[in-house]
Amino acid sequence: MDTKTTIARPQLEKIDPGFGSSFNIRIAERKKDYSDPFWHYHPELELAYIIDGKGKLHVGNHISFYNNGGLILIGPNLPHYGFTDRLSRKNNQVVIQMKEDFMGNGFLNIPEAQAINDLFKRSRSGISFHGNTKKKVGQRILDLPHMNPLEKITSLIHILSELGESKEYKSLNAEGMVITVQSQDNDRLDLIYNHVRSNFDGDIPLEEVAGLVNMTVPSFCRFFKKVTKKTFVSFLNEVRIVHACKLISEEKMTITEVCYECGFNNFSHFTKSFRKITGYTPSDYRKSLSDFYHY
Repeated sequence: MDTKTTIARPQLEKIDPGFGSSFNIRIAERKKDYSDPFWHYHPELELAYIIDGKGKLHVGNHISFYNNGGLILIGPNLPHYGFTDRLSRKNNQVVIQMKEDFMGNGFLNIPEAQAINDLFKRSRSGISFHGNTKKKVGQRILDLPHMNPLEKITSLIHILSELGESKEYKSLNAEGMVITVQSQDNDRLDLIYNHVRSNFDGDIPLEEVAGLVNMTVPSFCRFFKKVTKKTFVSFLNEVRIVHACKLISEEKMTITEVCYECGFNNFSHFTKSFRKITGYTPSDYRKSLSDFYHY
């Protein structure tokens, strides 16, 4: 394993909605618009509809693997990686980015906008939608780029209102990761996350990652737990298991090969960690994917 990785600082993405528009709509097709995902944030909320894709979802301190697309709302200044994955085969997506006051000052305070106001507050933790909500709202999002300006804004309001009233969602619980004035902490986390993403398939001693941010091991452990609400070992295992899900889903590898490819050196520990994080054994997870795609 090469531990000499190139580490990037957190990047502020500047979003320009364009002349005559209060929000930004971007259609990204994997074959045309692919770029490596990077750790970034922006003051705008981001609503992303991923069409029939699968890959890794890393928002704040949340990391998971999605299948069959996704519908995700990310709050302002909540750091995340791009969803397009170079190993995924589809991953076409529509991304809508808007500021909280894109409808003007005071809009969120009117009674009719209560559901949207609540939705925006919950978005600070990151939200993933599923079920009929994902299907119906996803189709409406696909229709947006083809509408005239007035239709776009009214349709977006309907979309946000429907999402605000939906019960088919899961909070990603990433609120503690919102970029604030504590930029030093975010710089440290960016160093740690990039190092883990580049080296998770090998051994990463606590001394190594603590040294990366110029901390003693005890100080590093306290810092990481305070900021992310989980231990470093737990986070590392999550990264490895999420990658294992991807390999099981997309590669013709045995479960044993997946185990060692993801950085585990003990098969029993791999199986136990996989079940704890996903709710499945690796074999049952592979079977569930097979059943899904043959449904």
